[in-house]
Amino acid sequence: MAVYSISDLEKLTGIKTHTIRMWEKRYQLIKPSRTPTNIRYYDDADLRFLMNVVLLNKNGYKISKIAEMEEEEINRKVVQLTAVKKDNQDNLIDAITLAMIDLDEVKFHQIIDKQIEEKGMEKTTIELFFPLLDKIGVLWLAGTIKPAMENFITLLIRQKLVSAIDGIPPEQYENSIKFLIYMPEGETQELSFLFIHYILLSRGYRVINLGTQITILDLQDAYNIHKPEYIFTMINEAQTKIDLKSYLGEMEMYFHKSTILISGYQTAIQTYDIPENTHVLSSMINLLDFLDELKKKQKITPTVKTHNVYSSTV
Repeated sequence: MAVYSISDLEKLTGIKTHTIRMWEKRYQLIKPSRTPTNIRYYDDADLRFLMNVVLLNKNGYKISKIAEMEEEEINRKVVQLTAVKKDNQDNLIDAITLAMIDLDEVKFHQIIDKQIEEKGMEKTTIELFFPLLDKIGVLWLAGTIKPAMENFITLLIRQKLVSAIDGIPPEQYENSIKFLIYMPEGETQELSFLFIHYILLSRGYRVINLGTQITILDLQDAYNIHKPEYIFTMINEAQTKIDLKSYLGEMEMYFHKSTILISGYQTAIQTYDIPENTHVLSSMINLLDFLDELKKKQKITPTVKTHNVYSSTV
């Protein structure tokens, strides 16, 4: 059984500690347990219940009214809200967070499949997955969520992205412009990378995805086979110890006939020269704008419906 402090509840629900205590005292909404040394703590059931209370409260239910409801009625109303209020991003992120805490893959699929059906994979990823992952990152740094919860939800998101990639038939892009994409040694942002794979395919481009832990030597081997028009990579992590000045110099020397596209946090904080064949894409909007301009020049028709809603960094 997981154990949470009241500050953990604040981080997970967004409700201030003093408000939670007021709800406890005035409405007896939840009753914390106590250790033999009289320290207050909460369990998974308390967290789930409080998140449901918060979701109802955010949607106009007064706390005094919620306090009069049986837990079964609260749960039923939460299910109705997450099914009906499809356009409320905060509701959906709260509901997915709760599915993560409960390790409830059925609830996750119900929410996400409906969103993908209505809005498409691109918009669902930008509006839901990226904000959710940002929230999980904050909770992880604060030590509020457990590793099993994070692994559970990231694997489910990965499944959706891989399924979307696999759902685009090869005949739609097999004779198109080639993008060779890879992640250097030490990089871990696989979900962003899979999303980029998807948006390239969705716009009709062919993608040769080399995956993670790729060296310049590995890249040369693949380059000699495919001679891609574009090479894309991301460099985010400081621990990769990649010096962009020398790294881009190597890329220009070996792959000068291709256009190099590079993104990631390190491109914003390091000092380096940008070779003539290289484009630095500082955000997701820059990447999508670049692809849309390229599409216009090449007159490529997207193979799946896309949505121009940009709110996240690469």
